[in-house]
Amino acid sequence: MQLTGAEIVIECLKEQGVDTVFGYPGGAILNVYDELYKHSNEIRHILTSHEQGAAHAADGYARATGRVGVCFATSGPGATNLVTGIATAYMDSIPIVAITCNVGVSLLGKDSFQEIDIAGITMPITKHNYIVKDVTKLADTIRKAFVIAKKGRPGPVLIDIPKDITSTVTEYEPAVIEPVMPSEEVCEEDIQTALEMIRQSKKPYVFVGGGAILSGAHKELYEFIKKVDAPVTDSLMGKGAFPGTDELYTGMIGMHGTKTADYGVDECDLLIVAGARFSDRVTGNVKEFAKHAKILQFDVDAAEMNKNVLITEGVIGDLKVTLKRINELLEQQDHSEWKEKIMAYKEKYPLVYPSEGLTGPFVVEEIYRQTKGEAIIVTEVGQHQMWAAQYYKYTKPRTLLTSGGLGTMGYGLGAALGAKTGMPDKTVVNIAGDGCFRMNMNEIATAVRSNIPVIQVVINNHVLGMVRQWQDLFYGKRYSQTVLNDAVDFVKLAEAMGAEGVRVTTREEFQEAFARALTLGKPIVIDCQIDKDEKVWPMVAPGAPIREAFDEADM
Repeated sequence: MQLTGAEIVIECLKEQGVDTVFGYPGGAILNVYDELYKHSNEIRHILTSHEQGAAHAADGYARATGRVGVCFATSGPGATNLVTGIATAYMDSIPIVAITCNVGVSLLGKDSFQEIDIAGITMPITKHNYIVKDVTKLADTIRKAFVIAKKGRPGPVLIDIPKDITSTVTEYEPAVIEPVMPSEEVCEEDIQTALEMIRQSKKPYVFVGGGAILSGAHKELYEFIKKVDAPVTDSLMGKGAFPGTDELYTGMIGMHGTKTADYGVDECDLLIVAGARFSDRVTGNVKEFAKHAKILQFDVDAAEMNKNVLITEGVIGDLKVTLKRINELLEQQDHSEWKEKIMAYKEKYPLVYPSEGLTGPFVVEEIYRQTKGEAIIVTEVGQHQMWAAQYYKYTKPRTLLTSGGLGTMGYGLGAALGAKTGMPDKTVVNIAGDGCFRMNMNEIATAVRSNIPVIQVVINNHVLGMVRQWQDLFYGKRYSQTVLNDAVDFVKLAEAMGAEGVRVTTREEFQEAFARALTLGKPIVIDCQIDKDEKVWPMVAPGAPIREAFDEADM
């Protein structure tokens, strides 16, 4: 059949099972939006307040559902506004497809109005990107983009389409899309080496990263850990892959991890790394990281082997496939004495916070209590993000959505809109600091316009909390540009945008406000006033070994 490029875009999205697109129209992409209008009963479009919000929403949709998120933007500034969201997805290996339109082919490279080389700009932050100058190649390009986004280690793909290509007619052949399946390939010799290392270990520790969630390996991981009979820690991105309520779970590792996890990894004789990339926030001083242990790494990406930390052995392959194979061959292990030592650490070094007053940790624990641990928690970046990681017990994958690698302030609200759109039956809560919230708070208008009932909790200490914490500890209390004592009223702002707004200053007020939010059925902003000097504990100083984790009592 003969279709225009714009019609091909929509037909290809329908082929891929896309039900939602997040975006913002403009001149160059008008033909695509005109065609989208005709298919509004098949593909829902969420008009965000800013293109960055669209990219974050596509990311949140992908993280929550496990499907590919899709966003649209026009040429020039519309396309460049996607960049931070694309980079966020790239750093955390999230599958999104960003479709931008550009000026016509004859105008490319001439500094035309709203022209930008978005393919060149995004080359370092995408798995692959395309500029389609031939309409006959458009359908195949879109199909390839979805495969690339999902296959192996996931990630973002960008497709840039000149405007005249969207109006050019060509022959289109529908295709049946086969699901992208993980590769079953894994080296048998490497599996045997891994088994032997596990059997010889007396003090194993399992470190779980985001790859365990991306591969859907949580069931295989649980069986593996129980067979190895080892304590477990996770990275920020790995939360929910292994239940945070399990007795073997020891909390997060790294700069704001628990002392139990940091000490345990420092003392183990075998560190088994499942889908993690050894971020600097995890390792601290790389030369001192797990220096008493052999390191066994499971990862789908060969480039991660020996990239940040020198490992002993590695198994390259899809984590679900790798663990399934090992589980078939591994005998039940017993490390009772080692576990007793780690459990003693858990008892000796619990996470604690003040017993009175409204605090960040209390807010997070109360959210956990009222949602019974069944919500999707989204965060921005900073102190509140760490409290959300420490005090909410994640028992299922895809229930903590947060910018781990890039650390994107302003990520959470857009991502929460995407998550709630993709998982409408789940309670979705975005936990933000006041500094992060003001970056993309305009997306509250999107939530109201599209009737997306997210719960926005603002941990408001009137400062840039995490930066101030560093200034307090390492910069002689010189609070350069981190005090936000302005006249912004988040309650009035929420109401001006059509949402509910409430300010709370006590534990009881928050309990009441959040209980109401759960039954409200519309967007709400809860402004939680906390002390500006509240800190995240424990902490490891930048560049220090993780065994030197300290807290307020140590100071």
